[in-house]
Amino acid sequence: MAPKKGADIALSPNPLVQYLQKPAKDFTKADLIKYITDNGIKMLNFRYVGGDGKLKTLNIVITGLQQLDSLLSCGERVDGSSLFTYIDAKSSDLYVVPRHKTAFLNPFTDIPTLDILCAYYDKDGNPLASAPENIMMKAHKNLEEKTGYSLDVMGELEYYVIADKHDFYPATDQKGYHESLPYAKFEMIRKECMQAIAQAGGLIKYAHSEVGNFTQGDCYYEQNEIEFNPTYIEDAADQLIIAKWMIRMIGYKHGVQISFAPKITVGKAGSGMHIHMKLHKKGKTATVDKGKLSDAAKKAIAGILDITPALTAFGNTNPTSYLRLVPHQEAPTNICWGDRNRSVLIRVPLGWVGVKDMIKKVNPNYDDELKDFSDRQTFEFRCPDGSANIHLLLAGLCVGARHGLEMKNALEMAEKLYVDVNIFHEENKGRLAQLKGLPLSCYESAESLLHLRSHFEKDDVFSPKVIDGVAAMLMAYKDKGLSEKLYGKNDKIGELVEQYIHHM
Repeated sequence: MAPKKGADIALSPNPLVQYLQKPAKDFTKADLIKYITDNGIKMLNFRYVGGDGKLKTLNIVITGLQQLDSLLSCGERVDGSSLFTYIDAKSSDLYVVPRHKTAFLNPFTDIPTLDILCAYYDKDGNPLASAPENIMMKAHKNLEEKTGYSLDVMGELEYYVIADKHDFYPATDQKGYHESLPYAKFEMIRKECMQAIAQAGGLIKYAHSEVGNFTQGDCYYEQNEIEFNPTYIEDAADQLIIAKWMIRMIGYKHGVQISFAPKITVGKAGSGMHIHMKLHKKGKTATVDKGKLSDAAKKAIAGILDITPALTAFGNTNPTSYLRLVPHQEAPTNICWGDRNRSVLIRVPLGWVGVKDMIKKVNPNYDDELKDFSDRQTFEFRCPDGSANIHLLLAGLCVGARHGLEMKNALEMAEKLYVDVNIFHEENKGRLAQLKGLPLSCYESAESLLHLRSHFEKDDVFSPKVIDGVAAMLMAYKDKGLSEKLYGKNDKIGELVEQYIHHM
């Protein structure tokens, strides 16, 4: 039985979708004015991501219909030199133009407020070429135009809740995966986060407690994860940006700290931000072909692997990122891929391929049509973490996918880099030795980006100024060889972790 027409709107948690009776992608200026006037909205928040990858805010009091119409038609001015290090003060003015489809009701203020994500435009009314979200969109458009393929994307957000220590119902150290109340203490916060994100348009797949679960000193640390569904790349980036902000805000409201830091302390599970991708062509899945991972997907994987050392410049952007990328922490260390293998860099997880009758086996009375759900198959890039510049990372993955789809030896490379064993086990050390390792520091990551920059600058997707700016930022940490210098010095590692615990 097919879902009834309009069921998506009826079930949507987004109050604007419910009120306007249309999906967010179809919101117009007139729709937003109607919602604002009918619901007593008093303020607008224009929001946009700066060059540091953090969400910025412009608060605006609504004073009349003419002002509101103007704001929703042409946006506002901002100081670009304060938002981006590579913009000179003498020509720094930028426009921030609201993207109507992103509007959501702010859940954190007593003053009825509508928040809207904005795009950067330059003095000539063109998208700011160096703005991260515009680089991402250009990279995705370039992928489509040059290869005919597109990417749907989703992220996994791992984070720690840090609170005062509790002695009751103690959790088992590093055994928090999918734990339930009362052993996992902050399920209520996680569910509040899920609800707020969903009401803002986030397409949440599910959420759960993660492995990290421990006490240290007077503090209790609990790791959680919120995972999204694959969607159009711009929407995927939007929901990750908004989700990180909302999770922090809800933690702040409840008097606990939230950290997306890649490493939280010595010897405990770090937090990643894995990115799942689905390949499409002409509106149909191109990730699976005849019940197997398609050649196109293998080529895209090979291309991403080939430029991965440079991708860490966007996905692993502070020195503690490289304390996470170590063996036996379910984090990758070497450039390879495999099926259902959590020791590899790119993992092809279970994807409902060839198993459409499972529901009938579990429920003998199931009388609906058995459907093929293999379009849910993804491949997962596992090294990024919460320090990632989300837009530049997704742009880089598009660059990698195009590179692979155009490589003459892509399938050969994919076969060579395929791994079907746990590379961290002693008996597989020979196979491990055959695989190139990831950069070991921000400095090495920057060196890789500069070495591979031609891939990113091809067709002017990334400007040289952006590549140089990212590399300079990473090299400024001066962390080359830092992991070796800190080995065994837990106090020094702790100081470094504390320094970057709220980096992004």
